[in-house]
Amino acid sequence: MRDLITLDPPCVQFLFTTLVTTHYLSAKFKLFMKESRKTMYTVLNSNIKILSNSPISNSKASETYVSVAFTYGNKIWEGFIPIEYRRTGVFIDFDDKETLYSYLNSVYEEMNPINLENWNKAQREFWKTKPRANTTKSFFDVLAEGGWKCGSCEMPRNNNPQRRIQDLKEFGYTIATDLSRYCPHCGKNTSQRILLPIPRSGNEGNGYETWSPALRKRIIQVLNSFDVYEAVSSPHCLPDHKFSEIRWDDDTKTKNPDDMNDDEIRDKFQLLTNQRNQQKREVCRTCFQTGNRGIVYGIPFFYEGGLEWDQNIPQKGKEAEKGCIGCAWYDIAMWRKELLKKIDHTEQ
Repeated sequence: MRDLITLDPPCVQFLFTTLVTTHYLSAKFKLFMKESRKTMYTVLNSNIKILSNSPISNSKASETYVSVAFTYGNKIWEGFIPIEYRRTGVFIDFDDKETLYSYLNSVYEEMNPINLENWNKAQREFWKTKPRANTTKSFFDVLAEGGWKCGSCEMPRNNNPQRRIQDLKEFGYTIATDLSRYCPHCGKNTSQRILLPIPRSGNEGNGYETWSPALRKRIIQVLNSFDVYEAVSSPHCLPDHKFSEIRWDDDTKTKNPDDMNDDEIRDKFQLLTNQRNQQKREVCRTCFQTGNRGIVYGIPFFYEGGLEWDQNIPQKGKEAEKGCIGCAWYDIAMWRKELLKKIDHTEQ
Protein backbone atom coordinates (compact mmCIF):
# COMPACT_ATOMS: atom_id res chain seq x y z
CA MET A 1 0.00 0.00 0.00
CA ARG A 2 2.96 2.27 0.72
CA ASP A 3 4.12 1.84 -2.90
CA LEU A 4 0.69 2.71 -4.17
CA ILE A 5 0.63 5.99 -2.22
CA THR A 6 3.87 7.09 -3.84
CA LEU A 7 2.31 6.88 -7.32
CA ASP A 8 0.96 9.91 -9.12
CA PRO A 9 -2.69 10.67 -8.26
CA PRO A 10 -3.93 9.84 -11.83
CA CYS A 11 -2.29 6.40 -11.63
CA VAL A 12 -3.82 5.78 -8.23
CA GLN A 13 -7.26 6.71 -9.59
CA PHE A 14 -6.81 4.43 -12.62
CA LEU A 15 -5.77 1.44 -10.52
CA PHE A 16 -8.56 2.00 -8.05
CA THR A 17 -11.17 2.24 -10.82
CA THR A 18 -9.79 -0.89 -12.49
CA LEU A 19 -9.94 -2.90 -9.27
CA VAL A 20 -13.49 -1.79 -8.49
CA THR A 21 -14.69 -2.46 -12.05
CA THR A 22 -13.07 -5.89 -12.14
CA HIS A 23 -14.67 -6.81 -8.82
CA TYR A 24 -18.05 -5.53 -10.04
CA LEU A 25 -17.90 -7.48 -13.32
CA SER A 26 -16.78 -10.61 -11.49
CA ALA A 27 -19.74 -10.29 -9.13
CA LYS A 28 -22.10 -9.73 -12.08
CA PHE A 29 -20.70 -12.77 -13.87
CA LYS A 30 -21.15 -14.93 -10.79
CA LEU A 31 -24.72 -13.67 -10.44
CA PHE A 32 -25.36 -14.41 -14.13
CA MET A 33 -24.06 -17.95 -13.75
CA LYS A 34 -26.14 -18.43 -10.63
CA GLU A 35 -29.29 -17.25 -12.40
CA SER A 36 -28.45 -19.39 -15.45
CA ARG A 37 -28.24 -22.46 -13.28
CA LYS A 38 -31.66 -21.63 -11.88
CA THR A 39 -33.27 -21.51 -15.31
CA MET A 40 -31.28 -24.27 -17.06
CA TYR A 41 -30.70 -27.35 -14.98
CA THR A 42 -29.86 -29.71 -17.83
CA VAL A 43 -26.55 -29.35 -19.65
CA LEU A 44 -26.12 -30.99 -23.04
CA ASN A 45 -23.65 -33.86 -22.96
CA SER A 46 -20.30 -32.57 -24.25
CA ASN A 47 -20.17 -35.55 -26.65
CA ILE A 48 -23.33 -34.35 -28.40
CA LYS A 49 -23.21 -31.74 -31.12
CA ILE A 50 -26.39 -30.29 -32.59
CA LEU A 51 -25.73 -29.78 -36.30
CA SER A 52 -28.80 -27.76 -37.24
CA ASN A 53 -29.98 -24.35 -36.04
CA SER A 54 -33.59 -25.29 -36.60
CA PRO A 55 -35.66 -28.49 -36.60
CA ILE A 56 -35.88 -30.60 -39.76
CA SER A 57 -39.40 -31.32 -40.93
CA ASN A 58 -40.57 -34.43 -42.78
CA SER A 59 -43.97 -33.25 -43.93
CA LYS A 60 -44.83 -36.55 -45.61
CA ALA A 61 -44.69 -38.40 -42.32
CA SER A 62 -45.55 -35.40 -40.13
CA GLU A 63 -42.33 -35.94 -38.20
CA THR A 64 -39.69 -33.49 -36.98
CA TYR A 65 -36.02 -34.20 -36.30
CA VAL A 66 -32.88 -32.58 -34.98
CA SER A 67 -29.59 -33.30 -36.76
CA VAL A 68 -26.87 -34.42 -34.35
CA ALA A 69 -23.43 -35.96 -34.03
CA PHE A 70 -22.88 -38.38 -31.13
CA THR A 71 -19.24 -39.07 -30.22
CA TYR A 72 -18.30 -42.31 -28.47
CA GLY A 73 -14.53 -42.39 -28.06
CA ASN A 74 -13.13 -42.53 -31.60
CA LYS A 75 -16.52 -43.31 -33.15
CA ILE A 76 -19.00 -40.71 -34.37
CA TRP A 77 -22.68 -41.38 -35.18
CA GLU A 78 -24.35 -38.72 -37.31
CA GLY A 79 -28.05 -38.76 -38.03
CA PHE A 80 -31.48 -37.38 -37.20
CA ILE A 81 -33.15 -37.76 -33.81
CA PRO A 82 -36.96 -37.48 -33.97
CA ILE A 83 -38.37 -34.83 -31.64
CA GLU A 84 -41.92 -35.15 -32.96
CA TYR A 85 -42.75 -38.78 -33.53
CA ARG A 86 -46.29 -39.85 -32.75
CA ARG A 87 -45.64 -43.57 -32.77
CA THR A 88 -43.37 -43.33 -29.74
CA GLY A 89 -45.26 -40.47 -28.14
CA VAL A 90 -42.41 -37.95 -28.57
CA PHE A 91 -43.47 -34.29 -28.77
CA ILE A 92 -40.59 -31.92 -27.99
CA ASP A 93 -40.36 -28.23 -28.85
CA PHE A 94 -36.96 -27.49 -30.43
CA ASP A 95 -36.83 -24.18 -28.54
CA ASP A 96 -37.44 -25.86 -25.17
CA LYS A 97 -33.74 -26.50 -24.58
CA GLU A 98 -34.25 -27.94 -21.11
CA THR A 99 -36.46 -30.74 -22.42
CA LEU A 100 -34.52 -31.12 -25.68
CA TYR A 101 -31.15 -31.51 -23.95
CA SER A 102 -32.54 -33.99 -21.45
CA TYR A 103 -34.05 -36.04 -24.28
CA LEU A 104 -30.87 -36.02 -26.38
CA ASN A 105 -28.78 -36.99 -23.36
CA SER A 106 -31.08 -39.94 -22.78
CA VAL A 107 -30.99 -41.08 -26.43
CA TYR A 108 -27.20 -40.69 -26.44
CA GLU A 109 -26.91 -43.15 -23.54
CA GLU A 110 -29.34 -45.60 -25.13
CA MET A 111 -27.35 -45.57 -28.38
CA ASN A 112 -24.00 -46.18 -26.70
CA PRO A 113 -22.22 -48.92 -28.73
CA ILE A 114 -21.73 -50.94 -25.52
CA ASN A 115 -25.50 -51.54 -25.59
CA LEU A 116 -25.59 -52.75 -29.19
CA GLU A 117 -25.04 -56.45 -28.48
CA ASN A 118 -27.95 -56.57 -26.03
CA TRP A 119 -30.09 -54.53 -28.42
CA ASN A 120 -29.44 -56.98 -31.26
CA LYS A 121 -30.26 -59.90 -28.98
CA ALA A 122 -33.57 -58.29 -27.98
CA GLN A 123 -34.48 -57.77 -31.64
CA ARG A 124 -33.75 -61.40 -32.52
CA GLU A 125 -36.11 -62.46 -29.74
CA PHE A 126 -38.76 -60.00 -30.93
CA TRP A 127 -38.71 -61.20 -34.53
CA LYS A 128 -39.20 -64.78 -33.37
CA THR A 129 -42.68 -63.64 -32.36
CA LYS A 130 -43.36 -62.39 -35.91
CA PRO A 131 -42.91 -65.51 -38.08
CA ARG A 132 -45.28 -64.17 -40.76
CA ALA A 133 -43.55 -60.80 -41.10
CA ASN A 134 -40.62 -61.91 -43.25
CA THR A 135 -41.13 -59.16 -45.82
CA THR A 136 -41.10 -56.44 -43.18
CA LYS A 137 -38.15 -58.09 -41.43
CA SER A 138 -36.09 -57.87 -44.63
CA PHE A 139 -36.42 -54.07 -44.37
CA PHE A 140 -35.45 -54.19 -40.71
CA ASP A 141 -32.36 -56.31 -41.47
CA VAL A 142 -31.00 -53.70 -43.86
CA LEU A 143 -31.70 -50.77 -41.54
CA ALA A 144 -30.24 -52.64 -38.56
CA GLU A 145 -26.85 -52.67 -40.30
CA GLY A 146 -26.60 -49.05 -39.20
CA GLY A 147 -26.19 -45.73 -40.97
CA TRP A 148 -28.27 -44.10 -43.67
CA LYS A 149 -29.84 -46.49 -46.19
CA CYS A 150 -30.76 -45.35 -49.68
CA GLY A 151 -34.30 -46.20 -50.73
CA SER A 152 -33.22 -46.52 -54.36
CA CYS A 153 -30.25 -48.86 -54.14
CA GLU A 154 -30.01 -50.41 -50.67
CA MET A 155 -33.50 -51.22 -49.44
CA PRO A 156 -35.32 -54.41 -50.57
CA ARG A 157 -37.40 -54.24 -53.74
CA ASN A 158 -41.07 -54.09 -52.83
CA ASN A 159 -44.30 -52.85 -54.38
CA ASN A 160 -45.21 -50.95 -51.22
CA PRO A 161 -42.06 -50.01 -49.29
CA GLN A 162 -43.88 -47.25 -47.39
CA ARG A 163 -46.14 -49.89 -45.86
CA ARG A 164 -43.15 -51.90 -44.69
CA ILE A 165 -41.58 -48.85 -43.03
CA GLN A 166 -44.90 -48.03 -41.43
CA ASP A 167 -45.09 -51.58 -40.10
CA LEU A 168 -41.66 -51.20 -38.52
CA LYS A 169 -42.71 -47.95 -36.88
CA GLU A 170 -45.87 -49.58 -35.59
CA PHE A 171 -43.70 -52.35 -34.13
CA GLY A 172 -42.12 -49.60 -32.04
CA TYR A 173 -38.94 -48.87 -33.99
CA THR A 174 -37.66 -45.30 -34.31
CA ILE A 175 -36.77 -44.47 -37.91
CA ALA A 176 -35.82 -41.05 -39.30
CA THR A 177 -36.04 -40.04 -42.95
CA ASP A 178 -33.93 -37.63 -44.98
CA LEU A 179 -35.88 -36.88 -48.15
CA SER A 180 -32.82 -35.54 -49.99
CA ARG A 181 -29.44 -37.01 -48.98
CA TYR A 182 -26.61 -37.60 -51.41
CA CYS A 183 -26.05 -41.25 -52.33
CA PRO A 184 -22.56 -41.87 -53.80
CA HIS A 185 -23.74 -45.10 -55.47
CA CYS A 186 -26.69 -43.42 -57.20
CA GLY A 187 -24.70 -40.24 -57.80
CA LYS A 188 -27.61 -38.04 -56.72
CA ASN A 189 -29.78 -37.06 -53.79
CA THR A 190 -32.24 -39.77 -52.76
CA SER A 191 -34.66 -40.50 -49.95
CA GLN A 192 -32.80 -42.30 -47.16
CA ARG A 193 -33.67 -43.72 -43.75
CA ILE A 194 -31.79 -44.41 -40.57
CA LEU A 195 -32.81 -46.70 -37.71
CA LEU A 196 -31.97 -45.69 -34.15
CA PRO A 197 -30.76 -48.71 -32.11
CA ILE A 198 -32.80 -47.82 -29.05
CA PRO A 199 -35.47 -49.85 -27.22
CA ARG A 200 -38.71 -50.31 -29.09
CA SER A 201 -41.68 -48.45 -27.69
CA GLY A 202 -44.45 -50.56 -26.25
CA ASN A 203 -48.15 -49.96 -26.67
CA GLU A 204 -48.09 -47.60 -23.68
CA GLY A 205 -45.37 -45.46 -25.20
CA ASN A 206 -46.52 -44.91 -28.74
CA GLY A 207 -48.65 -42.10 -30.05
CA TYR A 208 -51.44 -44.40 -31.17
CA GLU A 209 -54.18 -46.24 -29.39
CA THR A 210 -54.39 -49.99 -29.55
CA TRP A 211 -57.11 -52.51 -28.89
CA SER A 212 -57.24 -56.17 -28.11
CA PRO A 213 -58.31 -58.71 -30.77
CA ALA A 214 -61.49 -59.26 -28.76
CA LEU A 215 -62.37 -55.55 -28.79
CA ARG A 216 -61.54 -55.25 -32.49
CA LYS A 217 -63.98 -58.05 -33.22
CA ARG A 218 -66.62 -56.44 -31.04
CA ILE A 219 -66.20 -53.00 -32.69
CA ILE A 220 -66.89 -54.61 -36.05
CA GLN A 221 -69.93 -56.42 -34.65
CA VAL A 222 -71.38 -53.30 -33.00
CA LEU A 223 -70.92 -51.35 -36.23
CA ASN A 224 -72.49 -54.22 -38.23
CA SER A 225 -69.48 -54.69 -40.52
CA PHE A 226 -70.75 -51.61 -42.35
CA ASP A 227 -68.25 -49.91 -44.65
CA VAL A 228 -69.25 -46.27 -44.25
CA TYR A 229 -67.43 -45.16 -47.41
CA GLU A 230 -69.07 -47.65 -49.75
CA ALA A 231 -72.28 -47.78 -47.68
CA VAL A 232 -72.39 -51.59 -47.83
CA SER A 233 -71.69 -54.44 -45.45
CA SER A 234 -68.23 -55.86 -45.99
CA PRO A 235 -66.05 -58.57 -44.42
CA HIS A 236 -62.95 -56.46 -45.11
CA CYS A 237 -63.65 -53.56 -42.75
CA LEU A 238 -61.26 -52.31 -40.09
CA PRO A 239 -61.92 -49.99 -37.11
CA ASP A 240 -60.99 -46.38 -37.82
CA HIS A 241 -60.68 -43.58 -35.28
CA LYS A 242 -63.00 -40.79 -36.34
CA PHE A 243 -60.60 -38.25 -34.81
CA SER A 244 -57.38 -38.54 -36.81
CA GLU A 245 -54.22 -39.42 -34.85
CA ILE A 246 -52.25 -36.70 -36.64
CA ARG A 247 -53.99 -34.12 -34.45
CA TRP A 248 -53.41 -35.95 -31.18
CA ASP A 249 -51.01 -34.77 -28.52
CA ASP A 250 -49.64 -36.38 -25.35
CA ASP A 251 -52.96 -36.01 -23.54
CA THR A 252 -55.27 -37.18 -26.32
CA LYS A 253 -54.63 -40.91 -26.37
CA THR A 254 -56.98 -42.90 -24.15
CA LYS A 255 -57.48 -46.51 -23.18
CA ASN A 256 -59.70 -48.81 -25.21
CA PRO A 257 -60.89 -51.32 -22.61
CA ASP A 258 -62.61 -54.50 -23.70
CA ASP A 259 -65.71 -53.44 -21.77
CA MET A 260 -66.30 -50.24 -23.80
CA ASN A 261 -70.06 -49.88 -24.17
CA ASP A 262 -71.79 -49.76 -27.54
CA ASP A 263 -72.38 -46.00 -27.47
CA GLU A 264 -68.71 -45.33 -26.74
CA ILE A 265 -67.78 -47.48 -29.73
CA ARG A 266 -70.22 -45.69 -32.03
CA ASP A 267 -68.97 -42.28 -30.90
CA LYS A 268 -65.31 -43.11 -31.38
CA PHE A 269 -65.06 -45.46 -34.37
CA GLN A 270 -66.27 -46.08 -37.90
CA LEU A 271 -65.41 -48.89 -40.30
CA LEU A 272 -63.31 -48.50 -43.45
CA THR A 273 -61.31 -50.80 -45.66
CA ASN A 274 -57.54 -50.60 -45.28
CA GLN A 275 -57.32 -48.77 -48.61
CA ARG A 276 -59.77 -46.07 -47.50
CA ASN A 277 -58.09 -45.86 -44.13
CA GLN A 278 -54.80 -45.04 -45.86
CA GLN A 279 -56.58 -42.52 -48.07
CA LYS A 280 -58.10 -40.84 -45.02
CA ARG A 281 -54.68 -40.67 -43.37
CA GLU A 282 -53.30 -38.76 -46.36
CA VAL A 283 -56.31 -36.42 -46.48
CA CYS A 284 -56.01 -35.66 -42.76
CA ARG A 285 -52.28 -35.06 -43.08
CA THR A 286 -52.90 -32.56 -45.90
CA CYS A 287 -55.52 -30.82 -43.78
CA PHE A 288 -53.11 -30.64 -40.83
CA GLN A 289 -50.31 -29.21 -42.95
CA THR A 290 -52.28 -26.83 -45.18
CA GLY A 291 -55.56 -26.11 -43.38
CA ASN A 292 -57.52 -27.39 -46.39
CA ARG A 293 -60.20 -29.78 -45.14
CA GLY A 294 -60.86 -32.99 -47.02
CA ILE A 295 -63.78 -33.97 -49.21
CA VAL A 296 -65.20 -37.28 -50.46
CA TYR A 297 -66.80 -38.15 -53.79
CA GLY A 298 -65.71 -34.73 -55.05
CA ILE A 299 -68.49 -33.04 -53.04
CA PRO A 300 -67.29 -29.95 -51.06
CA PHE A 301 -70.04 -30.18 -48.44
CA PHE A 302 -69.47 -29.64 -44.72
CA TYR A 303 -72.33 -29.82 -42.24
CA GLU A 304 -70.20 -27.75 -39.86
CA GLY A 305 -67.52 -25.27 -40.88
CA GLY A 306 -66.19 -24.78 -44.39
CA LEU A 307 -63.32 -25.69 -46.68
CA GLU A 308 -60.72 -24.03 -44.43
CA TRP A 309 -59.75 -25.13 -40.93
CA ASP A 310 -61.16 -22.76 -38.30
CA GLN A 311 -58.14 -20.80 -37.00
CA ASN A 312 -59.89 -20.30 -33.66
CA ILE A 313 -59.61 -24.03 -33.00
CA PRO A 314 -56.27 -25.51 -31.82
CA GLN A 315 -54.27 -27.50 -34.34
CA LYS A 316 -53.64 -30.35 -31.90
CA GLY A 317 -55.11 -31.93 -28.81
CA LYS A 318 -58.58 -32.95 -27.74
CA GLU A 319 -59.99 -29.50 -28.51
CA ALA A 320 -58.85 -29.91 -32.14
CA GLU A 321 -61.56 -32.53 -32.61
CA LYS A 322 -64.09 -29.68 -32.85
CA GLY A 323 -62.43 -28.63 -36.10
CA CYS A 324 -62.92 -32.10 -37.58
CA ILE A 325 -66.67 -32.21 -37.00
CA GLY A 326 -68.51 -31.51 -40.23
CA CYS A 327 -65.82 -33.04 -42.44
CA ALA A 328 -66.92 -36.16 -44.29
CA TRP A 329 -63.83 -38.13 -43.32
CA TYR A 330 -64.46 -37.55 -39.62
CA ASP A 331 -67.85 -39.27 -39.70
CA ILE A 332 -68.90 -40.38 -43.16
CA ALA A 333 -72.25 -41.82 -42.04
CA MET A 334 -73.25 -38.55 -40.36
CA TRP A 335 -71.96 -36.53 -43.32
CA ARG A 336 -74.08 -38.60 -45.72
CA LYS A 337 -77.15 -38.19 -43.49
CA GLU A 338 -76.72 -34.40 -43.32
CA LEU A 339 -76.11 -34.16 -47.07
CA LEU A 340 -79.31 -36.08 -47.81
CA LYS A 341 -81.21 -33.78 -45.45
CA LYS A 342 -79.94 -30.77 -47.37
CA ILE A 343 -80.88 -32.35 -50.73
CA ASP A 344 -84.38 -33.19 -49.49
CA HIS A 345 -84.84 -29.67 -48.15
CA THR A 346 -83.66 -28.16 -51.44
CA GLU A 347 -86.06 -30.28 -53.47
CA GLN A 348 -89.09 -29.31 -51.37
